[in-house]
Amino acid sequence: MGMAGANGAISDDELDLLHRYWSAANYLTVAQIYLQDNALLREPLRPEHIKPRLLGHWGTGPGLSLVYAHLNRLIRNTSAEVLFIAGPGHGGPSVVANVYLEGTYPEIYPDVSRDAAGLRRLVRQFSTPGGVGSHVGPATPGSIHEGGELGYSLMHATGAVLDNPDLIAACVVGDGEAETGPLAASWTAPFFLNPARDGAVLPILHLNGAKISGPTVLGRRPDEDVEALLSANGWEPVTVSGDQPGKVHRALAGALDAAYATIRDIQQAARGAGSGAPGSGSKRTTAARWPAIILRTPKGWTGPESVDGNPVEGTFRAHQVPLSGVRDNPEHLALLEQWMRSYRPESLFDDDGRLLPELAALAPEGKLRMGAAPWANGQPSVPLEIPDLAEYAVDPGQPGSTSIETTKPLGELFRDLYTGTEDNPRFRLFCPDETNSNRLGAVFEATDRCLMLSGNDGDDHVSADGRVMEVLSEHLCQGWLEGYLLTGRHGFFASYEAFAMVSASMTVQHAKWLQHARELEWRSPVPSLNILLTSTCWRNDHNGFSHQGPGLIDTVLSLSGEVTRIYLPPDTNTLLAAAEHALLSKDYVNLVVVDKQSHPQYLTLPEARAHAEAGASRWEWAGNEDGRSSTEPDVVLACAGDIPTEETLAAAWLLQRHVPDATVRVVNVMDAMVLPPSGVHPHGLDDGTFTSLFTDTCEVVVAWHGYARSFHQLLHGRPNPERFHVRGYSQQGTTTTPFDMVVVNRMSRYHLALEALRRMPRQFDGAEALADHCNQQLDAHAEYIREHFEDLPEIREWVWSPPG
Repeated sequence: MGMAGANGAISDDELDLLHRYWSAANYLTVAQIYLQDNALLREPLRPEHIKPRLLGHWGTGPGLSLVYAHLNRLIRNTSAEVLFIAGPGHGGPSVVANVYLEGTYPEIYPDVSRDAAGLRRLVRQFSTPGGVGSHVGPATPGSIHEGGELGYSLMHATGAVLDNPDLIAACVVGDGEAETGPLAASWTAPFFLNPARDGAVLPILHLNGAKISGPTVLGRRPDEDVEALLSANGWEPVTVSGDQPGKVHRALAGALDAAYATIRDIQQAARGAGSGAPGSGSKRTTAARWPAIILRTPKGWTGPESVDGNPVEGTFRAHQVPLSGVRDNPEHLALLEQWMRSYRPESLFDDDGRLLPELAALAPEGKLRMGAAPWANGQPSVPLEIPDLAEYAVDPGQPGSTSIETTKPLGELFRDLYTGTEDNPRFRLFCPDETNSNRLGAVFEATDRCLMLSGNDGDDHVSADGRVMEVLSEHLCQGWLEGYLLTGRHGFFASYEAFAMVSASMTVQHAKWLQHARELEWRSPVPSLNILLTSTCWRNDHNGFSHQGPGLIDTVLSLSGEVTRIYLPPDTNTLLAAAEHALLSKDYVNLVVVDKQSHPQYLTLPEARAHAEAGASRWEWAGNEDGRSSTEPDVVLACAGDIPTEETLAAAWLLQRHVPDATVRVVNVMDAMVLPPSGVHPHGLDDGTFTSLFTDTCEVVVAWHGYARSFHQLLHGRPNPERFHVRGYSQQGTTTTPFDMVVVNRMSRYHLALEALRRMPRQFDGAEALADHCNQQLDAHAEYIREHFEDLPEIREWVWSPPG
């Protein structure tokens, strides 16, 4: 700690070649931002060679290319498997430049060839219509991490190396990115990485001092403070700093050589016999002090020192396009040409536009090239073998007569997935401090919570060997899982429903990644991001308003239907069917919403599979259409979600019991995405099937797990959508009783029955008496819970039975 970086064992000749390679990457970065022609400056630069719109980010580029070039050297010398993750948001042109120079880009995109014509296409495509964006995205070979939204690089790197013992994830963290909450939490990775079975993360914190228009916090802190921050989080940092390329090259080479040696020493020690090795049974261990590099170099290094009298290099003015008036300002044009020629492109590329052989030889070969790293493309991916669901299925008996904690059997399935993948670990559960709370605790029969810190006698299933990832950060749980999935493994992120909104933006970004990745034939499908929302809004009556919120449903509904799925299983067997499907699927965001508390069970496993396959079904046993001459019911009661299902069934029971002449149909929706027309979402029901469930004209009273607006959104394009009357969560909540939660949101059985009576085509005998009964019960409920602090006995003890 505190050093300027040890001198690397690098010769002058090697240093010269390395510097020229770095210059080539910097040159191509600038060319992509500015040029649409004359890519190698074979003629004087003219305004028509400049793009009409200058978009892109230069400031972070030299640092990214510096690290990339030095990692190439490390890989060539060691044959290490390295995954490169670029944290700085808009470092796209630099990473593209490097994967082009190493040859991966031309192999994937043959029209961007390694010659003058290919270079022209390379520069023309950047930030232009039909081209590539300014961030590192799915179209960038070697990337599992999309820039733009900051904060996720280090957690993705950590997830990538879990159960991946030979991989080193080299993660460049920008100092602007380091100010985000998710990245700040990510520094705790050493406490969760087991060197006996996981790979290594090598953070490279790049302090170039500035964001888009101001200084960065860590950039302004002295080296010893930044080193102390990393050290407190379990790293062994070394600082490399300077603005003289030769000295920085030597120091960075030495720092990387030393970091690699330390990584291998840590792993070799852990993979021998002793504490922390898988299967050793050790409950106490000490987290390895993994190496980390703090790289302090000027922002926009090697670019213009000043423009129009204002300093640029080393300031925020280098962040984006340092020379913005190149087409109209001859001085800017001249300065750009001077800048680009300072890299001496004639000494980097031959007459045909190819990188000179002595420079091309600096890149690793084949799959060791970071742009061609198999793990960056979801490979090698080994499918999960899902145990027979019959081993976990519930016998519901008479529908609604049996109650269990719905998610508990799912925990047993997860337990056996851990056991079944011991020889080839590729499944993990990621959860904040809630695995037991969410009734998934059976996993601890197979493994422990992972923590690389000394244990206490009072610990419960905590060890270095553990493979359940619990940390009280939704960002880390989801980010670790995303890195795990994008490198070809499988898992679930389980969260309290309301707090999944903490990482909702991550869900959006991941869905965007999948949406674009699916368009690239060369990208292999990756296991889906599976999010289990439990401890839902309807049963957080004990925790209160802060824990009540189904907003992630709305967030996912706003995303592309090509990659999103929303499942609301009404009971355990449908949950098992949904989880099996989610774990076997690829390239989706699967949102599974179900509560953890004890709830009625309705369907046998075969019935549940059929219901899950259909996405929505008529539950004949819950209605009274059988044997009646009418072709359509008097009202349709529809429901989606476990609590809405129970309340709907109770409303149907009340209607049939008190108004027997009315015909009631009950429809349960498990897959929310069957509701839109088939042309809107791949799961959308065809018109005939939709009509067979909901008719074309009947009034439909809906009990919906989420916000009513989202259900109405799903119905857009269906016939007469105004006939659907939706009751859902209406942002009403507090610490109260379970039934009061549905009452205050006007989704109780009594509200549903009253709504159904209002919507029936005529007045039936018994309807007025039932309405009076419902209103009286609501009044009695309000009085009773304030006196007794629990729900009415007729609510607590109600069980579905055939009305009669």
